[in-house]
Amino acid sequence: MRKNDNDFLRKAKQNKNDEFYTQLKDIKSELQYYGVHFKNKVVFCPCDDPITSNFYRYFATNFKKLGLKKLISSCYFYNDFDLFSDNLNVFKKGYYYEYSGKDNEKVFPTIEDVIYFDGDGDFRSNESIELLKKSDIVVTNPPFSLFRDFISTVTQYNKDFLVIGNINVITYKEIFPLIQSNTAWMGINMGRGISGFIVPEHYELYGTETKINENGERIISPNNCLWLTNLDNFKRHEDIELVNIYKNNEENYPTYDNYNGINVNKTKDIPLDYEGVIGVPITFLHKFNPSQFEIIGFRKGDDGKDLKVNGKTPYFRILVRNISLNKK
Repeated sequence: MRKNDNDFLRKAKQNKNDEFYTQLKDIKSELQYYGVHFKNKVVFCPCDDPITSNFYRYFATNFKKLGLKKLISSCYFYNDFDLFSDNLNVFKKGYYYEYSGKDNEKVFPTIEDVIYFDGDGDFRSNESIELLKKSDIVVTNPPFSLFRDFISTVTQYNKDFLVIGNINVITYKEIFPLIQSNTAWMGINMGRGISGFIVPEHYELYGTETKINENGERIISPNNCLWLTNLDNFKRHEDIELVNIYKNNEENYPTYDNYNGINVNKTKDIPLDYEGVIGVPITFLHKFNPSQFEIIGFRKGDDGKDLKVNGKTPYFRILVRNISLNKK
């Protein structure tokens, strides 16, 4: 089943439907590249029910293999008070669980084993912040509608992180400066490399691809998500292989109306011999090597307006320069 892929997260954001749970196979697929970062570290999964979360399951199962010091997993409980409800005074609390790998601890907790917050467990609450302060690395799928707040909170406390978001998060004013300053970057998998999210029964099955898997889980696959991290990985040290030539092919590389630079529609078309500024699509960041390119800016021309080519505005462009040319 295929539908408009942009509808998926637009509806999620509008309706604040944030219950999109990551599949274990997608967690395994990404986390396999970061093992070196976890030895003797405290991992915090702040948007994850320790009883059901696949993030918790992954780290608990691989606790000794990764050499973890501690695993903390917490969850939020949404309280929607209705002034006309008989349940006005009912408040359900969020909870968390800490696992240290000791023989007397349960690897997989039940509801009887968790510790309740005084509040609802929101990742921005003082109680959650205290758990954040105790941690080294944050790994989770944060609420899509609160992604900006989440990254701001994690970076405020200088924590390492590996999280899932929609590809458009890299255009956010809170996120792009982190990428430009090389304090955050994309992970290994994106797009179809993230196979889909488990959603509750009451969610409409909209998105690029939807299905019900062999376990009866409802899966939405928008195919436009990514991993964002500040943990080093091999991909950001690989040069993009460039094969196209700018000289004598200038007609293939139009200049912007409002900026001294050329426009490129696909990363593979970046010319290997152009020393000036190049406007590239945001998907370029999945192959970005800071030793090969530097990021100059984003989206705007010299007039402060969106970049234009022959009067038309291409979808968000990142302005980059090939710094490896100066090293030759």
